[in-house]
Amino acid sequence: MLKYLIHRVLVMIPTLLAISLIVFVIIQLPPGDYLTSYINELQSQGEAVDEAKIAFLREQYGLDKPWWQQYLVWVTGMVQGDFGFSFEHNRPVSEVVGDRLWLSVIVSVATILFTWIVAFPIGVYSATHQYSWGDYGLSFIGFLGLATPNFLLALVLLYLANRWFGTSIGGLMDDHFIGKPWSWGKFVSVIEHLWVPVVVIGTSGTAGMIRRLRANLLDELQRQYVVTGRAKGLPSGKLLVKYPLRMALNPFIADIGNLLPQVISGAVIVSVVLSLPTTGPMLLRALQSQDMYLAGSFLMFLSFLTVIGVFISDILLALLDPRIRLGGGTSR
Repeated sequence: MLKYLIHRVLVMIPTLLAISLIVFVIIQLPPGDYLTSYINELQSQGEAVDEAKIAFLREQYGLDKPWWQQYLVWVTGMVQGDFGFSFEHNRPVSEVVGDRLWLSVIVSVATILFTWIVAFPIGVYSATHQYSWGDYGLSFIGFLGLATPNFLLALVLLYLANRWFGTSIGGLMDDHFIGKPWSWGKFVSVIEHLWVPVVVIGTSGTAGMIRRLRANLLDELQRQYVVTGRAKGLPSGKLLVKYPLRMALNPFIADIGNLLPQVISGAVIVSVVLSLPTTGPMLLRALQSQDMYLAGSFLMFLSFLTVIGVFISDILLALLDPRIRLGGGTSR
């Protein structure tokens, strides 16, 4: 098991380095840079552009250097805890981000927990009560969840809350806590507002996981060892938990690596619609203005969460399935 864990950790390091290079190159692909966007914005407002000032800023921000030198400076700084300088906000990235990263983590973790808690019992019930009215009803709801975009569900909930209750469900905390340091009251306010983005973001992932767990469990219930267990008189509950459910959990746990990117990508647009103070709106603005260090830091953080999610799923799979634990560290 220790050999397997060491192997997975060592794989994570080059993975993150490759992701950082890809992220930086993609951000550099659009023509121009932040100063180009800044000049275009000034010209659209009819203001004069001081070429000497632009040249000074380009040299000060290091935008006159080749892209690979800018990349090395950025990666070296990240290793030391310096995520760079935000051109648009004229402050270090760590100061600009503030609570947004932690709020994004809270929303993502809560969404994944919601997905597991809801999807697991429904998937098991649908598989063990195949073709019942409950199975049909839950499957219909699951298909609706898969077919409905997250941002559309957010807009519908905003409309219904305003129409029926005369209130807004946007935001992630009460207005008087915005910009304030963390306290018990602020934490309680976040928890009270958390259910709306969690339900909106987690709906499609929950529906998809229900369908996958149902299909996997139905496949296992047709195996010969299940028929043999029933013939020997094993109680249905014990037979279900000890054998087919355990085998069907492998894809369920492996989906953690796929679920986390889905949650993160879906949270970007939902954050804009619901006015959530998370990384989503600021990431979109950073990409539009080509604020490369701010956008790159956001994308690296989200990529880090994804890699950690895959690592956690690998550990859980190794604990659950001895075939992975015993053979996972060997080279192929």
